Amino acid sequence: MAERGVFVDQATVRRWALKMLPVLATVFCQRKSPVGKSWRVDETYVLVAGQCKYLCRAVDKLGHTLELLLLSKQDLLAA
Repeated sequence: MAERGVFVDQATVRRWALKMLPVLATVFCQRKSPVGKSWRVDETYVLVAGQCKYLCRAVDKLGHTLELLLLSKQDLLAA
């Protein structure tokens, strides 16, 4: 906001966040598409900014991505 010439105190931004985030969370949960009974986990390595990262994503049977997780290393204990 400082780029636009509006100076806001950190406490004001925190108050706005505490007031608006529950409202946004409610709206996002209402608009969330339902997940069917069938889904799978797709795991692969991708190159991000010249570094190899581990990408996990939950995919439903229609191929729509439900959730993403990008890690710098594969969690061998969880696997």
